[in-house]
Amino acid sequence: MPALHRHEEEKFFVNAEGRKESVPSIHDPPTRELSVVVPSYNEEDRLPLMMDEALDYLEKRQKQDPSFTYEVIVVDDGSKDQTTKVAMKYCKKYGSDKVRVLSLVKNRGKGGAVRMGVFSSRGKKILMADADGATKFADIEKVEEGLKILQPWPNQMAISCGSRAHLEKDSIAKRSYFRTLLMYGFHFLVWFLCVKEIRDTQCGFKLLTREAALRTFSTLHIERWAFDVELLYIAQHLGIPIAEVAVNWTEIEGSKLVPFWSWLQMGRDLLFIRLRYMTGAWQLE
Repeated sequence: MPALHRHEEEKFFVNAEGRKESVPSIHDPPTRELSVVVPSYNEEDRLPLMMDEALDYLEKRQKQDPSFTYEVIVVDDGSKDQTTKVAMKYCKKYGSDKVRVLSLVKNRGKGGAVRMGVFSSRGKKILMADADGATKFADIEKVEEGLKILQPWPNQMAISCGSRAHLEKDSIAKRSYFRTLLMYGFHFLVWFLCVKEIRDTQCGFKLLTREAALRTFSTLHIERWAFDVELLYIAQHLGIPIAEVAVNWTEIEGSKLVPFWSWLQMGRDLLFIRLRYMTGAWQLE
């Protein structure tokens, strides 16, 4: 089983007044309806658009339904730019009860950043949302509906995944032949080695119940790009129901994926996932 290591500085967040506060734990009872975890690495340019859209939606929803409470957790994954400074502007504007910034001492990878945010969340439901704002934030209502369809949830666990599979034909037309080949190769490996029931495992818009997030992220080993695949692999083996829901998605410039080397790393991670669980090197319980 993986051990979650926090540096001493990662046990605190800076509130809107500039004081340090201890981060909460996913093991505590939930005190918010929704936690939004935003992994961010060198996102000073793309983060504001996403945050403006997300907070505008969340604030309007709270005005319509005062019982709806939320928090947005921006996890700065060891950025070398001003990501933390940009995120702290929203903390000061909306208050640290609604917007919190966790600054990691060193880069862990997207999966590691999401896990740190999930383990510091207070929501009954936890949404993973990419910092680039490629998915329209209002589509959270679609993934919420996906969770409802799965009810009754076994042991209060369920996952609803945003999906871009319906946009695949259009995206192929805009890609080079080489990138299309890499994409199909990766999809085949995911299907063959790990996850057969979900067409798009990599969309960074996933909604989990608190119990599902605790169980899956407690077992998660992969901290880089392929973490989504391991997350869904774990969920399937634990019998957690999963919905796949079509969402609006737009490709945003500035992707951190390096076409060949990132796919190579993800392919290696897929082999690790399958072999290490098969041999018992990694445990599900």
